[in-house]
This record gives sequence, structure tokens and C-alpha cells, in this order.
Amino acid sequence: MKAVDRKKWLFEQIVRLRRAEREIPPNRDIVAVRAALERELGGSLSPSLAASLVGVSHTALARWIRGGDVPVVISGDGRKAIPLRAVVELHDAAELARRPGSGRGHVLEFGLQVARRRAEALDPAALVPGEGTSEPHARALRRSLAYHRALAGRLDRAMADEALRTVWVWRSEGKIHEAWADRWEDLLVRPVDEIRAAISEDSADAADLRQSSPLVIRLSGPERRRIMEVIR
Repeated sequence: MKAVDRKKWLFEQIVRLRRAEREIPPNRDIVAVRAALERELGGSLSPSLAASLVGVSHTALARWIRGGDVPVVISGDGRKAIPLRAVVELHDAAELARRPGSGRGHVLEFGLQVARRRAEALDPAALVPGEGTSEPHARALRRSLAYHRALAGRLDRAMADEALRTVWVWRSEGKIHEAWADRWEDLLVRPVDEIRAAISEDSADAADLRQSSPLVIRLSGPERRRIMEVIR
């Protein structure tokens, strides 16, 4: 099997496993298998491969990258690449938009417009009242609080379950301290209202917990930029 064909096969299996995950309660075995496939595929994909997997033109994808709707990273060879998580999310959005009766225009424009509108509607100063600061660490803490308060309003069980799966992967890969992994695992199985309250709390303990948050990746690029522009 050619390298590119292997990558496409791996991506298809990852998508299938994610679909299965959404249909059942969080399962460590499924998460472990998916994580292994993701490691083999790599943390990011070239724009050309990403466009092919999502089913959009290179021109459209390049336009979304320029507009900040799709994140990019620099790969090991110095080229621009798209994080695997972002490619999977684009693929999911494309599948949803292609369903009969969806009534949507371009395959992905609808979802990207939703993220932009959410960002425009955000009032970061209201999320984190008080004076700003020029001290980098304090500013980072205020932004983190704003990120989580913006997410709390739309947090649901599916998002909490996805965050729990992320913690499991991070723990297996040594990307989170065991103590914080324990804290997040305990929190993310609680009722959603309790999770919302905990991630929105303005306290030193909550701020420490947010520094290892598996939830912040659920905030879109436009929303993060909006918060960074206002919270200085």
C-alpha cells in the first residue's frame, strides 16, 4: 500500500471510531485504538491531503486558512500543515452538510460562518470583568477564564465526553500530570451543570485546573482570537 493510501485508510478508520464513540458512553479501549491510529497518521496533514480527505477544493481550503477559520502548524520539514483534529472536524462538518435535506449551501461555509458569528457575538470584557494587566501570566489566566466561560454556555454531555476521551489520550501519552488527569476525570463525569460551574469559577484552584484543560480546544479559532484581542 502506497504511503498516501495508507494515510487515507488510517484517516477513514479514525473517522469510523469517532463515529462509534459518539454513539456509546466513553470507552477506554476504543479511545486507545483511535489514539494509536492517530499517532501512526501523525499530528498534522498537508493541505493537499486534507482537502482531498474533506472533499473540498484546494482553493477553498486555502481561503479558509487565510481567513483564520482553519488552523495551521509548521511541520517538521518546515511546511504548513493542518492539525489532524481540525481535519477530522472539517470532515465531520462536511458529512453533515452533505446529508439530504440539510438545506445548506457550500459544504462547509455554513459551519465556518457559525464560528465567525459566535466570535462576533462574544463580549470578552463581560466574561472577565475588571482591569486588564500587562503581566503575561496574569493576562494568560484571564484569557483562560474567558475561554472557559465562553464554552460553558454551550457545554453539553457530548462535549464533556469528548473532553474525557482527550484526558485518557493525554494520560496514555504522558501529556498531562497524573494528579490533574485524576481531577479532570472526576469532574467530567459529573452532571453538566457542575462542570459548567467548575470551569467558570474565578479561584486559584480553578485557574490551576484550567491550565491542563481538555476543553479549550473546543473553542474555534475566531473565538480565541476575539478573546486575545480584547483581554490584554
